[in-house]
Order: sequence, then structure tokens, then C-alpha cells
Amino acid sequence: MDVKRVIVAVTNDLVTDQRVHKVCQFLEKRGFAVLLVGRRQRRSLPLEKRSYETARMKLFFESGPLFYAEYNIRLFLFQLYHRSQLLVANDLDTLLATWLASRLKGNPVVYDSHEYYCGTPELVSRPFVQSIWRHIERRIFPKLQDVITVNDSIADLYEKEYGKKLHVVRNIPRKQNLEVSETRKDLGLPENKSILLLQGAGINIDRGVEELVEAMRFVADHTILVIVGSGDVIDILKKNVNDLGLEEKIRFIPKVPFQKLKAYTANADFGLTVDKDTNINYRYSLPNKLFDYIHAGIPVIASRLTEIEKIITRYNIGTFIENHDPGHIAEVLNNAVKDKEQQATWKQNLAKAKKELVWENEEITLQQIYEKYL
Repeated sequence: MDVKRVIVAVTNDLVTDQRVHKVCQFLEKRGFAVLLVGRRQRRSLPLEKRSYETARMKLFFESGPLFYAEYNIRLFLFQLYHRSQLLVANDLDTLLATWLASRLKGNPVVYDSHEYYCGTPELVSRPFVQSIWRHIERRIFPKLQDVITVNDSIADLYEKEYGKKLHVVRNIPRKQNLEVSETRKDLGLPENKSILLLQGAGINIDRGVEELVEAMRFVADHTILVIVGSGDVIDILKKNVNDLGLEEKIRFIPKVPFQKLKAYTANADFGLTVDKDTNINYRYSLPNKLFDYIHAGIPVIASRLTEIEKIITRYNIGTFIENHDPGHIAEVLNNAVKDKEQQATWKQNLAKAKKELVWENEEITLQQIYEKYL
């Protein structure tokens, strides 16, 4: 019997998308021949060899409307002329091309929405562009058989809008014995200071990081902030650090491969996630870094966003900032760092959270979805 081939589509460069990587590994383990397709940008890191097939298309445009138009045309043609029995679209920016290809090929489609796409700030601030994406979503979404998303809040939003029950698969790390050989010294980090770590591939403007940087003015000198990743606010943050004279208290590490990121995270004392409740997408976000912090065994300091608060409160593994006033943020950070007894409680609870919050539990839902396509 021929092995069924599935083409999985994303708009990123494949390197850091651990959710999609885990899904592809799951599909491969269940007997699919997997082809993951994305793009290669000018600054993309090399892609390590994987057990399944990958393809990265090099495009002329890298951002803006022309990028989305070019990518969807290229993706449509790619899917049309490569053999497949199933297509998987990740997020709305791959759905149109995937849906059109599926109609011509007779392939079923599984749609995995990693966020409430039309509620992203990039679209909310541009109503005309938002209306285009919403039109695409409204034309296709009701016709889909299987739709996956990342948490209960976003699933509820879509269910209210389209009357369709969604599957929830959270982006949680695999069960693992996290042994990191690299020490702080190896990473160039101080061994005698408390380290606050903020990681992410979307460290963008007005997501609370500007206030976090300013708050470091009032944080004790034995504490430093390490920002690992990329985003459109990084250059602004670096300028702010220089203007405020905080070079000794804040360090920037550019985007690194996932294994290296785990080393930085495991060597930190606290993990931070400080997004603002400025739009519906941030309000209901459940960022990957929250689970990365949990699996690294470091307490979390977070803003009170719905899904994040559920996890931290349920397991008692950290504390919250109540607003984004730099003075208040600094007070929370200082109190968390100096309260060693509370840290011990959080770390004990993190051990339980780490055992329960594993990808293997999320795969149960994936099995229920994909078994019909085998």
C-alpha cells in the first residue's frame, strides 16, 4: 500500500518553529510521508537535516503585501505539482493557496491556526488589510472539516464566530530530561548575579519590553536582564539601554538555534513574559516561551493574560505584574529575586507542571484528528 504523503505549509523559514516540527514528527511516526514547505530569507539560519523532507522557497519579496501575494502563488503551484493526499495549512497566510490547491487535487485540508489571526495588532491597526484577510477566512473557514488551534480561549472565539467546534493542541515541549552541558561561563553570563530572561522570535513594539528595560533602572545591581531573540523593537531597546546607561544590566543575544536557546533558558533564574492586553490576540495568547521556562525549571514572572494566568495560577509557579509602570515592574522583580523561600516553592511546583505539561499528552488529540486520513 502506498504511503500517504502530506504537505505541511508555513510562511516562516522552518528553523525555530518547534510546534510545526513536532507535528511533522508526529505525522511521520504515524506513517505519513511528510514534506514541510516554507521560505528561506536572506538572514535565515541554516536548517539542520531532519528525518522528514523539507523545502524552503527563496522569494523576491520578504515582507508586505507583495510577499504574501508572491508566497501564496508560489505555494499554490508547489502544492499543485507535488504529489500529496493531504494538505496542512498553518495560519491564515497559507490557507488560501492550500485551499485552492486542495480543490484542484481533491486533497482534504487540515487547518492549524496558531493565533486569532485577524486580531493581530498588525491587522487591527490596518482595517483595509484586515478586511482582506477576514474575507479570505470567512469564505474558507466554514468549509473546513478539521481546524486546530492553540488554546481554549481562541477556540471559543472561533466557535462563536463560525459555529464550528475546534480541536485544541497546545504548543508544549516534549517530555525530556533537560540536561544542559553549557554553563553560564560557557555562555558568557555572570555566575554571581540573578538572571532574568526574556526570549522570543516576536519581541516587538508595544509588547511591554520597552517598560521592562526602563524598569531595570530600579532593579538591584546584582540582577541582570538577558533578552534572547529577535523582533522589530530590538534596535529601539538597544538605543534605550545606551541612553539610560544600562549596558551592565541588560544583554542582548540574537536569535539562536533551539538547543542553544535551551541552554540560555536553563541557566536563568526567572523567565519573563510581559505582553500587554492591548488587543484580543495578546489577551488570549499562550506563548511557547511559557512552557520553555516551565521545562527549564525556572519560575515565571508574567503579565496577567488569560491563558498564561491559568497555567501559572493552577500550578503556582510564579508571580504577576499588575500593570506596565516601570516602577511597579521593578518592585515585582526585586521581590521575586530576594524571596528565596518563595522561589523554592515555585521550583518544587515546577517539577509537577513539567511532568503534566508535555507534548505527548497533546498528541492524543492529533491522533484523533489524523487517524481518519490514514
